[in-house]
This record gives sequence, structure tokens and C-alpha cells, in this order.
Amino acid sequence: MDLAACYQTLGLQWGASLPEIKAAYRRLARCYHPDLHPQNVKAAEAKFIELTQAYEQLLQAQNGYAAPHHPPHNPVAAPHAPHPLKDPIYINFQTLLRRRRFARAVALIEGLVIRLPEDYEVRQWQAIAYYQWGKALIDQGHGEKAKVYLRKALRSDPNNRELWAEVESQVHRLAKIS
Repeated sequence: MDLAACYQTLGLQWGASLPEIKAAYRRLARCYHPDLHPQNVKAAEAKFIELTQAYEQLLQAQNGYAAPHHPPHNPVAAPHAPHPLKDPIYINFQTLLRRRRFARAVALIEGLVIRLPEDYEVRQWQAIAYYQWGKALIDQGHGEKAKVYLRKALRSDPNNRELWAEVESQVHRLAKIS
């Protein structure tokens, strides 16, 4: 994928700044994250991978690692070696969320956060787990416990505006129920 296609994939104009690239990627990654599309996981995964590849290639170009019009030979490969724990844990994590086994999903991701404390993606997974559990607790009528997990979701990914909006929506829903 050439850089022009990467910018287009992220909905950016040529030459966008690094903060613009990061913001566009975060926004789109949240929209197309497979966990948010259980009815069409395959399509969401494909789009998510495309977004991630475009983002990584633009990061490389911004940092001077790639020539402007010569993408790496294998565009599927990540610029940094992925941690061997992440892929199998992520698959297990998705399964737990689909089965509504939120306590186990949270425990699994908290363990990964301990091993990879600087990994932003793992922090996003943690926020998703907390948010999903908080939402389920509201459905079950456990408002106070739900608030705890919704707050944890915000602390896990504090710069995620969409998460803030979703949590606020759940808090309003909780207020109507109470």
C-alpha cells in the first residue's frame, strides 16, 4: 500500500501531522473494532487490519523508516515484533466477551496489562472489558457495581472520547432506571 492509499484509508489528506494520523486511527479503530461487531466479525477484522496496516506504515514514514513511495516488502508484517502472548490472549478474550464471561475476560486482560504495561492496545482491551461488564451489570440491576467498572473503563483509556460518550450514555441509562 503506498502512502497516498494509507492517508486515504484513514480519511486524511496528504501530509497530515502525526497527531492527526493518531487521532484518525483511534477514531476509526474504535468504529471497526471486531468486539463491537459480533454480528459481522470477519468484515470488521478485515477493516481493522487494513486500518492498522495503514496506520503503521504512516508511522514508519513519519519516523523516517520507510521511503515515501516504497512500502515495506511485506506490508502485512508489523513494524515492531508483536508480543507472542497478545494474539492467543486476544482470541481468548474475544471468546470470553461473546460468552459474557466478563470476570474472566477482565482477569485475563489485567494479567496481560501487568506483563505489557506500556501497550496501548492492551489498555484499550482492558477498557472494553470493563465497559462491557459495567453495561451488563446495569442490565442485571447492579447499578453501584456497574459504576465501579464504568469508572475503571475510563481510567484504563482516559483519552478515548467515544468511550467517554458511551460511559456517559450508560450513566444516564442507570439514572433513569434508579
